Amino acid sequence: SGAFFSALTIRLLKGVVEGNTAIWISLLVAVAATAVFSLLHAFACVSLNANHVISGTAINMMALALTVYFARTITGSGNISIGAGLSRSNIPLLSDIPVLGPLFFRQSYPTTWVVALLLLVSWYLLYRTPFGLRLRACGEHPHAADSAGVNVYRMRTVAVLISGGLAGLGGAIVLVTVAGEFSATVTAGLGFLSLAALIFGQWKPLGILGATFFFGTATTVANFSMVFPTFDRIPNGILRAFPYVITLFALILSSRSSRAPLAAGQPYDKGQR
Repeated sequence: SGAFFSALTIRLLKGVVEGNTAIWISLLVAVAATAVFSLLHAFACVSLNANHVISGTAINMMALALTVYFARTITGSGNISIGAGLSRSNIPLLSDIPVLGPLFFRQSYPTTWVVALLLLVSWYLLYRTPFGLRLRACGEHPHAADSAGVNVYRMRTVAVLISGGLAGLGGAIVLVTVAGEFSATVTAGLGFLSLAALIFGQWKPLGILGATFFFGTATTVANFSMVFPTFDRIPNGILRAFPYVITLFALILSSRSSRAPLAAGQPYDKGQR
């Protein structure tokens, strides 16, 4: 959904605004539109106490079907090309740091640093603000939060809105950096890889950062392996599956120590304790 709304916005603004302005506007539109779209999930799970997994799966399938349908209606092909996306650049001064500079600060997308900032903001909100305390309480012990005067239904709805907006931002960033075109396979299952990073990272911002570095490294290894003659005998399908296989092994190894919020995925009924 995020990739679709971003591509549609860029298409509509083409020739109206100059430079990368349309791209940055499209990222904001993607966040807002997917946050609104996620209200379907909030209505099903928070208001109707539906099963979270079934609701999420159904909405993901509906999102894919609807966006491809609208893309075909607009372009006739199911694809929406955005032309040139964001370009990579070096970070002044930081890119000159030995070892770390070439690794992190050279030829990086500006959206990388937007996401890094969001990570810091998320950590601060979760662990240093009353809002974060209430949000975590609604995921751990919603009845205790309710007894303290917290509106659990409202907090959970806000949580779904935020997560929907951030998921849309992820899809839009994939579009404007590496994809360049909306299609049915634009995100290539990266949303489910994000869920794996969440579990592997123990539901904590810094843990998720480490998990995404791990999965990102596995993806990079798989991509670069395809251009080395040594790996010519290995089918491309196996190399492309490498990050997902590594993800499965990582989840298996960390499953025993994994600790989700106690009430995660459980419908909340104020009348039951």
